[in-house]
Amino acid sequence: MPPEDLAYALNQVVHNFGAVAVVAGSAWALGLARRGEPGRTAAWTVGLAWLAQLGSGSLFGALSLYFYGRTPDLSAVAFAALGIKVACAVAGLGLTALDLLGALGPAGRQWLWWWVLGLGAAALAAAAFLRWFA
Repeated sequence: MPPEDLAYALNQVVHNFGAVAVVAGSAWALGLARRGEPGRTAAWTVGLAWLAQLGSGSLFGALSLYFYGRTPDLSAVAFAALGIKVACAVAGLGLTALDLLGALGPAGRQWLWWWVLGLGAAALAAAAFLRWFA
């Protein structure tokens, strides 16, 4: 097995589990917020998952540079999808940080987790376009 294939596959595993943790963790945090419970563990899970998404996504480009001397050639659609994924991750991470800082009351926390869940779903949808049009 070529080393680049193994590196890409292992990075993809991290990226996939990060995506699952973002969506499932957001649903978990939303459920806790709806019951008025604190959800710090859920928020930390989602925050770390967003960081895993950003890190592993960046690593895809770094692996391409390392193994092939250039970043992937992306179509306009794939580049737009990548931008959407990054924007979702940055916004989701920021919103998650707001919850961890205790910046919102109970109603605000519910809205916040609906948004984070939506950002996770949007990032997953954009991933399909990125994969198909790259």
